Amino acid sequence: MNEDAIQGLRPERVWHYFKEISAIPRGSKNEKAVLEYIKKTAAAMGLKVKQDKVGNVVVSKPASPGKENSTTVVLQVHTDMVCEKNRDVQHDFLKDGIKFHREGNYIKAEGTTLGSDDGIGVASLLSLLEDKSLVHGPIEGLFTIDEETGLTGANHIEPGFITGKIMMNLDSEEEGVLYIGCAGGLDTTITIPVKRKAVTGKNSVLNVMIRGLKGGHSGVDIHLGRANAIKLMTRTLLAIDAKTKIKMRLVSIEGGSKHNAIPREAEAVIVVPVADEAKVQNAAAECEQMFRNAFASTDPDVKVLVEKGKKAKPAFDDKSKAAVLDALNAFPHGVIRMSSDIPDLVETSTNLAVVKTSAAGVTVVTSQRSSIESEKEMIAAHVASVGKLAGGKIKPSDGYPGWQPNVNSAVLGKGKEVYRNLYGKEPEVKAIHAGLECGIINDRVGGGVDTISFGPTIIGPHSPDERVAVDSVEKFYKYLTEIVKSVA
Repeated sequence: MNEDAIQGLRPERVWHYFKEISAIPRGSKNEKAVLEYIKKTAAAMGLKVKQDKVGNVVVSKPASPGKENSTTVVLQVHTDMVCEKNRDVQHDFLKDGIKFHREGNYIKAEGTTLGSDDGIGVASLLSLLEDKSLVHGPIEGLFTIDEETGLTGANHIEPGFITGKIMMNLDSEEEGVLYIGCAGGLDTTITIPVKRKAVTGKNSVLNVMIRGLKGGHSGVDIHLGRANAIKLMTRTLLAIDAKTKIKMRLVSIEGGSKHNAIPREAEAVIVVPVADEAKVQNAAAECEQMFRNAFASTDPDVKVLVEKGKKAKPAFDDKSKAAVLDALNAFPHGVIRMSSDIPDLVETSTNLAVVKTSAAGVTVVTSQRSSIESEKEMIAAHVASVGKLAGGKIKPSDGYPGWQPNVNSAVLGKGKEVYRNLYGKEPEVKAIHAGLECGIINDRVGGGVDTISFGPTIIGPHSPDERVAVDSVEKFYKYLTEIVKSVA
């Protein structure tokens, strides 16, 4: 299937490498096999390879004859991918490769994330390292690990691991756009303790499910107003509890799976008196219609399903149930503030990302982003306050810094010139609300690295709707080779 999908696509070597790495499981923190593939491939090219303690790999390509004195350029990509799938899809991200197909101008996976973020970047870098016809200065190909779940690779790069003073990050998702800044971020995890009581009497165990949402990247897509499955589940459970006037017991609530993805699905196990099953079904149907009206343009396929469940475990007591549902209802989600300086840029946001029920209680994972450090801390404190009011234990992550835009960047000027000469128009220059590794890497290696970020057009990253535009890959790669040639 993968071979047929890329038949005749250009650049041929880029798609060849994308097919190769798609066959290798490479979810975050599971990059060992793909790193071995990269090292083996680079060694076969006759290139020097080194790897640091955390796992990052640098492949060094000497300059073309006569270009030895050119500034060393770092071409940077991340090797991991977000592992998301639809619940009805059988796929083991630890063992199975990604199966993809072509739909018109797009390459798309079979009910899973595609991994074009940042697989196309990895494939393009390998193709460029292989190209013996390209005239260029010294190149350092930097392949980082675990970008998606903690920016681990970037955060552990040691000074001296790379030497280049120009860096091109190949991890953006709009062809024709040059990015010069990004948001910083952190995660806030809250664990709310719960007490349980045995379920007695004639009751029905029901599974309540939210399905059919688009989800998406919690940075790139947060401004689109898409529904959050955890929020919709909370509203549904509160409606069942309040509107139907029944004694609902909550056994568990689950939703989302990644800190940087907007939750697409959620489910809860509840217990109600047998006589009130119909009331639950009616409440769910009313909620589904309400959600379809509210999110008609963003999530028209939202579903609220109720099915018979298995024998119930002890359920939350009333106080615990109220604490959990009230907290989930109160946690903010979405855009908090737009930038006052850059048009259409989200300045600050928060993502209610994951909820899980365990023996310890209910754990909620949230993710905060902002291009202003103080605002990032503000919204994280807001989230923490809600958690504390619910009696929860708060665990913030270390976070990562943003990347301060530099409109006077020399490589930006060169990048604009090259794009204009190639395509007869000016590229857009933007900052992005998602987290990129650029600012962290620059900080770790001692600063002074002139950086831009660009990539092909990728739609729906971090969700099973992820797809990459075929024509944009060819334009992106041509631009990449031309700018590398130009800075030499």
